[in-house]
Amino acid sequence: MAGGRESEAVIRVRGLVNAFGDQVLHDHLDVYRGEVLGVVGGSGTGKSVLLRSIIGLNEIRSGTIEVFGRNTAHLSDAEMRDIEMRWGVLFQEGALFSSQTIAENIQVPLREYLNMSQELMNEIASMKLSLVGLPENAAPKHPSELSGGMKKRAGLARALALDPEIVFLDEPTAGLDPISANMFDELVKDLQKSLNLTVFMVTHDLDTLRATTDRIAVLVDRHIVVGTMEELRRNPHPWIQEYFSGPRGRAAA
Repeated sequence: MAGGRESEAVIRVRGLVNAFGDQVLHDHLDVYRGEVLGVVGGSGTGKSVLLRSIIGLNEIRSGTIEVFGRNTAHLSDAEMRDIEMRWGVLFQEGALFSSQTIAENIQVPLREYLNMSQELMNEIASMKLSLVGLPENAAPKHPSELSGGMKKRAGLARALALDPEIVFLDEPTAGLDPISANMFDELVKDLQKSLNLTVFMVTHDLDTLRATTDRIAVLVDRHIVVGTMEELRRNPHPWIQEYFSGPRGRAAA
């Protein structure tokens, strides 16, 4: 982890007011370079909304979001594209295009942001497949031909296509059996270390939080409470206590 110094925050959320339904999320959050930050909260607290707001898919009512020291609301389209090339996103269920092969899915960001030959894109797709532990023969297959765990890995390969500095993961182990989920956790941690990634991960999985995160941001009572898992276990808030120190939390520990 980056050590918590303000100058090393690659994402800064300040005074965010974000309406969705009858709920409003508003608070401050720093994400430091090189850390894995888990984001948790009860149903309707806006975990995925926060992620989508940071990457520009959800319009905020007020407040600021800075990525790499730049206020994203003040950027031109070209400047925003430059920022977007420095992050990758794995959406829930992998969000792969069903009509495209796995290789073509991985090449989507390359086609959108870069101008390169098909041969080079094929080489990059092959390299990214290897990086996430998928066999080369997965490249010509379609998403329907892959298991749930393989789809998640293919989605992660696409998120890594542009060699990003930040990776956003939205419920990466949801729907996976415990063995596949554990293997995916290990993959995320290994890639984070080897590629020096900053990882922003929305999850409800306590085992994933324990295995991968440096810090955890809890969305509760329209605020964000941040700490290590040990620090949060000592937090007196009832929901945080139940989540981290209740039966499931003790089992994960």
